[in-house]
Amino acid sequence: MPGPIQSLERAAAILRLLAGGERRLGLSDVASSLGLAKGTTHGILRTLQQEGFVEQDPVSGKYQLGAELLRLGNSYLDVHELRARALVWTDDLARSSGEAAYLGVLHQQGVLIVHHVFRPDDSRQVLEVGAMQPLHCTALGKVLSAFDPVAHSEAAEAEWTALTARTLTDPALFEEELALVRARGWGADLEETWDGVASVAAPVYDRRRMPVGAVGVTGAVERVCDAEGVRSRLVAAVRDCARAVSRDLGAGRF
Repeated sequence: MPGPIQSLERAAAILRLLAGGERRLGLSDVASSLGLAKGTTHGILRTLQQEGFVEQDPVSGKYQLGAELLRLGNSYLDVHELRARALVWTDDLARSSGEAAYLGVLHQQGVLIVHHVFRPDDSRQVLEVGAMQPLHCTALGKVLSAFDPVAHSEAAEAEWTALTARTLTDPALFEEELALVRARGWGADLEETWDGVASVAAPVYDRRRMPVGAVGVTGAVERVCDAEGVRSRLVAAVRDCARAVSRDLGAGRF
């Protein structure tokens, strides 16, 4: 069997580098970060630029991801049946809850955000479609880990980082948390991923009643929670949204 093509591996590495960290990087930054010669790096960047995957700022000369890559990414997401079925329901969820709504799926030991509806107010927000969230401490990740055996295995193998003082990093406590998620049908993240931020999520099933994703809301902890924990109205709204998307995917009533 033929091995991987080195130039494609390097091009992929450059795209991943440009997708994270600084928004724009110079030739020297890219070359040094990946341990490549400047000439090799420049050749790959020029090729990616010609194909529209990379753009170069005419003033600074620095590189950033190009519009063609975004178009391909959006094309993938648009044909993703889960996202397509969830569009209307997640819009309704954000509107009824007053919080940002997210749809996530398992991807490479994490949660890939495939749809994000902004919180319905005038605050400045950043679109997080394409972002990755950890499995062990987010509401979406806990739900996937609780109901999807593959996600559970991926979570066990992933590197667990303490993102806040409340991040759950003990495997035994994590299993107890997942048992609670299964028992009540939803999961929560109370300042485990970001200080001052809480989330609640529920699983989405397909026509085979297999978990294919999770949907949830995220907001300031004082809005998401009350003295008794996560506000019951938000739990109900998230679970109703998850059921609606599941029904549209053929899961039937449950």
